[in-house]
Amino acid sequence: MATPGDSRRLFKLVQEGRLRALQEELQAAGVCQELAGDTLLHCAARHGHRDILAYLVESWGMDIEAGNRDYKRPLHEAASMGHRDCVCYLLDRGASVDCLKKADWTPLMMACTRKNLEVIQDLVEHGANPLLKNKDGWNSFHIASREGDPLILQYLLTVCPDAWKTESKIRRTPLHTAGTACSSVTMHGCLEAVKVLLTRCQYEPDCKDNCGITPFMDAVQCGHIDIAKLLLKTHKACFSAEDSLGAQALHRAAITGQDEAIRFLVSDLGINVDVRAATTHLTALHYAAKW
Repeated sequence: MATPGDSRRLFKLVQEGRLRALQEELQAAGVCQELAGDTLLHCAARHGHRDILAYLVESWGMDIEAGNRDYKRPLHEAASMGHRDCVCYLLDRGASVDCLKKADWTPLMMACTRKNLEVIQDLVEHGANPLLKNKDGWNSFHIASREGDPLILQYLLTVCPDAWKTESKIRRTPLHTAGTACSSVTMHGCLEAVKVLLTRCQYEPDCKDNCGITPFMDAVQCGHIDIAKLLLKTHKACFSAEDSLGAQALHRAAITGQDEAIRFLVSDLGINVDVRAATTHLTALHYAAKW
C-alpha cells in the first residue's frame, strides 16, 4: 500500500494533472520528493500542467532551476514538449532562458525540435540567444532546419539575421541538414524550408562537410528529387562534384538504394552510368552491390 508522499504515487498524480489529490498527498507527507533525478516540477512541466507547476513553486518553494541527472531543468521540459503556458510561467518567474542541459542544449534548441513558433517566440522575446551552439556545433537555426518549418526559419532569420552562418563540428550546414531530414510526410514543408534557405541565406552552391558531401549529394542519397532539382536550378549546384573518396552523387544514390534518384541522374541529367569514383575507381554498380 502506498504511504503518504510515496514518490511514484506523487509523480503519477502530477502526470495525470490531479492537483487536488497531489495537494492532499503533499500536505500529509510534508515533503516533496524526487524520482530518478527528476523533481515534481520536471514532471509537471513535461506534461503541461501549469496549475500544478504554480502550486509546487508557490506553495512548496520548489526550485525552478533544479536540474535532473542530465542537467535538464523544468524549462527544458516545457520547451521540448511545446507547453507554452508552462514556458511562460517559468520565464515570468525568472527561469534562466539559456540554461544548459547535457550536451549543451538550451531550451530554445529544445523548442526548435517542435514546430511550435509561439514557444520559440516567447523564448526569444525573453532573451534566448539563437547563436549558442550545442556540443555538436548545432545552433537553434540548424536544429530548426532539420524540422523543416519555413515559418520558424523565417522568424529566426528575422530576429537573428546571422543565424544561418553556422556549421556543425563536422562542417555540416543547415542546408545540408534541411535536404536530408525530410520524411515523405513532411516533404512539402522541407522543400519550402530549403527555398527559404536558398532565398535568404548565402550558402556556397557546393559547400562540403568533412566527408566532402554537398547538399545536392545529401538530397540525392536520401531520395529527395524535388530538393535536388531546386538546388540545381536555383543554386547552380554541381551534380558531378566529388566527395572525399572521389564519389559523385550517382555513387551515393546507388549505395543508399535510391532507384528514382539514379534514374533522374542518368536519364534526366545524362550522367554516365559507368562513371568511376576518382579514388576508389568503383562504379555505381559496385556501390549498389554494397547496399
